[in-house]
Amino acid sequence: MAMNAGGIIVVNTETVPGKTITETLGVVTGSTVRAKNVFKDIGAGLKNVVGGELRAYTELLGESRDEALQRMVAEAQARGGNAVVNVRFATSAVTAGAAELFAYGTAVKLE
Repeated sequence: MAMNAGGIIVVNTETVPGKTITETLGVVTGSTVRAKNVFKDIGAGLKNVVGGELRAYTELLGESRDEALQRMVAEAQARGGNAVVNVRFATSAVTAGAAELFAYGTAVKLE
């Protein structure tokens, strides 16, 4: 299913159904590095003991995904693209308590 982000079609497939890729503009990326909140860590530690969803971290991850995606879309727009195909997400630890969320894909022009 295609997502429309800021006028740009974003898909995790190599093509967009019903559209033709007329130009490939290269790899585009977006990332954000976020640190955990000490007070949220205390609550999360308690949840780890009793079980359940760590909502503070779920929200943090969702915000990070959105920010990385928007930065990737902005780069695609700057290159003149109207879509990003083959989108992927990756994460990595940057330092203790901080992680990077990285979005990448291929900017293209569609007809």
